[in-house]
Amino acid sequence: MQSLRSRLINALIRNRHLLRGRLRKQVFTPESSIPAFRAQCEKSAGRMSRLPQGVRAEPTRIADLPAEWLRPAGAPSDKIVLYVHGGGYVSGSCADHRGFVATFAKNLGFAALTYEYRLAPEHPYPAAVDDSLAVYRALLAEYSAGNILVAGESAGGGLCLALLLAVKKAGLPLPCGAIAITPWVDLTCASPGYRTRNRRSAAPMKSWTVFSEHYVRGADRRDPLVSPLFGDLRGLPPLLINAGTDDELFDEAEAFAQRAKEAGVETTFRAGEGMIHCYPLLAPMFPEAVAAMDEIRAFARNHLSRIP
Repeated sequence: MQSLRSRLINALIRNRHLLRGRLRKQVFTPESSIPAFRAQCEKSAGRMSRLPQGVRAEPTRIADLPAEWLRPAGAPSDKIVLYVHGGGYVSGSCADHRGFVATFAKNLGFAALTYEYRLAPEHPYPAAVDDSLAVYRALLAEYSAGNILVAGESAGGGLCLALLLAVKKAGLPLPCGAIAITPWVDLTCASPGYRTRNRRSAAPMKSWTVFSEHYVRGADRRDPLVSPLFGDLRGLPPLLINAGTDDELFDEAEAFAQRAKEAGVETTFRAGEGMIHCYPLLAPMFPEAVAAMDEIRAFARNHLSRIP
């Protein structure tokens, strides 16, 4: 049974437009201002950007991109998480994800590197994939692939899965595993969930289709590096995939997990009943988020603790 606390918090997030004096959720169109959306995301994230105690932030650059290390006290120096931020491929930065990723790193007990891949619409596909692969190559110069775990949420979750396919295609050693929280893996946006779950989700109406238009910009939406759901998943490392049932992306996340299992990939899929977009990152606000983060921590520690 869903906890009362999660019901209340999820309801507040779903209906935050009411707190802003709007009777209806925001509706996205191709003409909607992306700079305004980015500013809104930065403002919202600013309320949750404080570093948790015991984690230090170290700005840096990697593969010529702005990046940031988030290092929990006592984290091993030779095992890391490469964290791919979300934001629909049109927004997101080290700054607006700092609080989430720092808490994520502290919960796992490993240092996390987040980086700023180029964003659409200024830089459509394949910029984000190219940047992510360049970052991974740079990390391989310092770390064993078996000591790198990749993780991400939303578009970042989809991008971390696309990164696995790009790494495999390039013939590079794969990381020890991947954690994809509500990954966006089908940019055709054909799943019924985009229609049936949109009013229950926290996302602006029609935002996913608009973000897809900005990112794909004439590319094949079924290209596996755009939509990993359509890729050859054989040979990928162990996966942990999590999605809430009240999220537009739930159906495709579940379908990806099933396809990965059929391809022989060690895959765990966890459905969060009644949960919204990327709910594990809301830990410790309610019990379901805490339980999801506990499972994520166990997965990370299990795979990063293996001898490469």
